Amino acid sequence: MIFKESDLPANCKLMSFDSLGSTNEEAKKLAKEGAEPGTVIWAREQKLGKGRYGRSWHSPVGNLYLSVIQRPNCLPSDATQLGFVAGVALAEALLSLTNITITLKWPNDILANGKKASGILLESSSNSNKSLEWLVIGVGVNVEKFPSDIDKSTSLHQEGSIVNVEQVLCTFLHFYFLNVEKWVNNGFDLIRERWLSLSLNQGTDIKVRLPGNEICGTFVGIDNRGSLLLNTNGEVNKIDVGDVFPMNIEN
Repeated sequence: MIFKESDLPANCKLMSFDSLGSTNEEAKKLAKEGAEPGTVIWAREQKLGKGRYGRSWHSPVGNLYLSVIQRPNCLPSDATQLGFVAGVALAEALLSLTNITITLKWPNDILANGKKASGILLESSSNSNKSLEWLVIGVGVNVEKFPSDIDKSTSLHQEGSIVNVEQVLCTFLHFYFLNVEKWVNNGFDLIRERWLSLSLNQGTDIKVRLPGNEICGTFVGIDNRGSLLLNTNGEVNKIDVGDVFPMNIEN
C-alpha cells in the first residue's frame, strides 16, 4: 500500500488480500463469525466476483474490489439506504480524484462519462425475529481495466484519469465513513438529496428492466425509502427492483 494505516478512517479495520474468490463472500463469512462493523475486506483480484442477480463481475488485478461489514441499528428495509450512502461516497471520492463526469444511476451504478465504471452489491442477514444481524456492502470500481465485451462499460484510466487503486480505496473509505455518520445522525434525507444531485437528471427518459418485463417512462427521483420513482403516462410508479437504462445510452 502507498498509504499508512493511520491514513484510514479511525473506525475502519482494513483486511487486505492479494486474491480472493469474492470479497463479499469473505465478508459474509467474517460477519457470521462476529466481525466488527467497519471491517473492510480488500482484494487485489477476485476469482469469483459477482454483481446483482448472481451476475459475474470481471475482477482482474488493477481494479478496486472491497466489501464493508456493517451492523446498523435499523430495520432490514431501511438498511438498503446504505447502498445509497456508498454510492454518494464513491461518487464524491471519484469527483475529488478525477476530472471525469460522474453520475449515479439507480440503484447502484456509477457512470463515468456516461459509461458504467462501478457497481455496488448489498447482501444481508436477519435473525429469527426479523432483526438485521449484518449487512455487507460490496464495491467494485474499474480503475485500470474494464470488460471490453460489455457495451457501455469503461475504466477510470480509459476515461483519461491515471489514478491508482490505493488512492481510490483510501479516498472512498474516508467519504464512506463520513457519510455513514451523516446517515446515522440525520437519517436518509440528506443522503437522498445528495444522491439526487449526483444522479441522472430528473426528467430523463429511461427504460427499467424488471424481473418479468420492461417499462419505459421519465425518471422522477427516489422516495424516502430509496425506491425509484418513474412517471409513466402521468402516473408515478414506485419500483424497488430493476435495472435502469437511460434511453440515450441504452444497452
